[in-house]
Amino acid sequence: MAVPASPQHPRGYGILLLTLLMKALAAAAACNHLRPQDATFSRDSLQLLRDMAPSPPQPCPQHNAPCSFNDTVLDTNNTQQADKTTHDILQHLFKILSGPTTPAHWIDSQRQSLLNQIQRYAQHLEQCLADSHTRSRTRWPRNPHLTINKHFSCLHAFLHD
Repeated sequence: MAVPASPQHPRGYGILLLTLLMKALAAAAACNHLRPQDATFSRDSLQLLRDMAPSPPQPCPQHNAPCSFNDTVLDTNNTQQADKTTHDILQHLFKILSGPTTPAHWIDSQRQSLLNQIQRYAQHLEQCLADSHTRSRTRWPRNPHLTINKHFSCLHAFLHD
């Protein structure tokens, strides 16, 4: 079977990234440094992500084990933990979307706009984290940072296949 020149990724991964981003940014709404317009991810950004999603290809046999994400990482009443988790997710998304594995069919100016918005949210969260002194190596009941790193390592490996 011939390999396509520019591999397209299953829609499920795009939806997973959207879900992660929406949940993460909703958790960030508790941060006092977020301006009202930053408390929710803009409709334009969500539409941009939808527009950039490739059409669903036939599933590849080597990719039938999806990168699963443990949603319980996002379930917390601790705003400091939510801010840190959100910040980690945004940093990973920024790294993936700004890397060389970005699909060629994405419009560069729109991708740059999305990256700028992700960076702006991450900077606001950094202020929250600095103010609440959560940058220390506080141990939470579960280790969301490890779970997030594991998930994004899986996504990164998938994008490089």
